[in-house]
Amino acid sequence: MKNFPLPIRFALATAIALISYFLVLSIFELHVNIYYSLFNGFITGFGIYEAIRYRRHELKEHFSYFQGFATGIITGFIATLLFTLFFAVYATEINTSFLGELSAPWFNNQNFKVIAFFTVAIMGFATSIVLTLSFMQLFKASNNPVVKAV
Repeated sequence: MKNFPLPIRFALATAIALISYFLVLSIFELHVNIYYSLFNGFITGFGIYEAIRYRRHELKEHFSYFQGFATGIITGFIATLLFTLFFAVYATEINTSFLGELSAPWFNNQNFKVIAFFTVAIMGFATSIVLTLSFMQLFKASNNPVVKAV
């Protein structure tokens, strides 16, 4: 349980950044354009990167690949769950016409709510896994032996 506060702290910060970005887009009526959601990957990536970097700094030589991977996955998944929860509340309680505006260009389906929430969650989880694996290539310890010059 000792390892959870760090990822949770970074997950909260990441989720707040994702929600803030979404709300800023909504002020300008840009939140219905799905292309702006691509920036969510950068926000999530930054949160995961910083969590792994901080964990590595915290543990120094005791840092392992598993600890970094777990930190990144926990950070990304919790941030995704929090943002998906916010997205569901926003779409069903705050701005009930949002999903209709979002789905209008593609299809007129009453089940779009479920599809939209599922898509938001899956995109976040996939982003978290891919970015965590990528960042761990930067942070993992090298297995190459150190060769001393003679």
